[in-house]
Amino acid sequence: MSQQGSLLLVSCYELGHQPLGLASPAAFLERAGYSVETLDVSVEELDRDRLARARFVGISVPMHTALRLGARVAARVRELNPAAHVCFYGLYALLNADYLLERLADSAVGGEYEEPLVALVRDLEAGGRGEVSGVYLRGRPSTAWLRRLPFPVPARRGLPPLESYAHLERDGERVRAGTVEASRGCAHLCLHCPIPPVYGGRFFVVPREVVLQDVRRLVADGAGHVTFGDPDFLNGPAHALAVARELHARFPALTFDFTAKVEHLLRHRALLPELARLGCVFVVSAVESLSDVVLANLEKGHTRADVFEALAACREAGIAFRPSFVAFTPWTTLEDYLDVLDALEAEGLVDSVDAVQYSIRLLVPPGSLLLSRPALRPHLGGLEQAAFHYTWTHPDPAMDRLHADVSAVVEEAARAEEDAGTTFLRIRRLAEAAAGRVLVGASSTVETARTDRPRPPHLTEPWFC
Repeated sequence: MSQQGSLLLVSCYELGHQPLGLASPAAFLERAGYSVETLDVSVEELDRDRLARARFVGISVPMHTALRLGARVAARVRELNPAAHVCFYGLYALLNADYLLERLADSAVGGEYEEPLVALVRDLEAGGRGEVSGVYLRGRPSTAWLRRLPFPVPARRGLPPLESYAHLERDGERVRAGTVEASRGCAHLCLHCPIPPVYGGRFFVVPREVVLQDVRRLVADGAGHVTFGDPDFLNGPAHALAVARELHARFPALTFDFTAKVEHLLRHRALLPELARLGCVFVVSAVESLSDVVLANLEKGHTRADVFEALAACREAGIAFRPSFVAFTPWTTLEDYLDVLDALEAEGLVDSVDAVQYSIRLLVPPGSLLLSRPALRPHLGGLEQAAFHYTWTHPDPAMDRLHADVSAVVEEAARAEEDAGTTFLRIRRLAEAAAGRVLVGASSTVETARTDRPRPPHLTEPWFC
């Protein structure tokens, strides 16, 4: 690889956050002596000049949406700069490596990808072909790189400012928010999650001081809130609590949120009151469903009853509970869907769920652990390689129609910045109509709820992957 041109790292989408998928590998490359440019096309224009002059383009793909957008970036690089080495890295890179290497990429790296990225660049600079450990090349497969890394503090200079990303909205005010990681990977093997096929139940903690120095830089840039972007903050509860305590000691006005499994919220419920005192204002938990049949098929590790127990534990601690859902699966019935809507309204959680959650359909990427389970086989179609997932069909055609109708409402509501209660009621009416019912009773109160009603704390970017 010629040494003319730049090393360019590209992010396409990281849940509305300033991308760690750029800041972390940039820090590793800079420590190795390289100068790095970054481009976040979720908030920046796709810069033709930078694509055209780059000798190496790394595309961060931590989630499915990022991969689909990243594929478009790679196609543009191929058009403008066919000599550039294109590498996809991140969670979805290895899951889709065969297709990417056939059509769009020269290499792919998964797992703890930063050290293999540095080794890849170093080898290419020396005139090699990139045949280094942890790097998947065409005809030379590789597994995920799963080793503890010597983390530097993420390099955020050159990234768009925090005001370009999601803010915390709380008590009618908006606060700049940043995102950090205290751990990576996950100890659990939920079947629908893309993490287990890559990490195999392993997780790695980021040294406490690295996390805190990263937070210090975010606070200096104006952050009043941080999101712990860990797949599950409570995988290592002692580490999580130590980080939170030191965070509060150094930045007592700073608030934070994190993601944790329902079973972890119950197992470590004794920690929740202290986490609230240390600044936690809400927790995201992948509830996925309130059907014990669906939860069993996903091997989520919790039950319907556990969800309500975790909700109560968070409320008792003073932490807002924000559930996420996989609203449509092959095993979700119309009654299940209506049950979730009933429960959200009864528990006062309508404003705690982003509307997109009502439309999330089970994603089955290549390598998914679901593919090994007989329960999925009757519903499974073929692999749509260009869309990076397997198709599946619901046994009740009405559920597939409802998914299409709900998705249309959610997209329209997002464009109009519609009130959450209004969107909820529109979706409720669709589900009731699909069941042949007329919407009556308590649900009508949502339609007439005051738009200035108190809202729980949340980020301004709807959550989806």
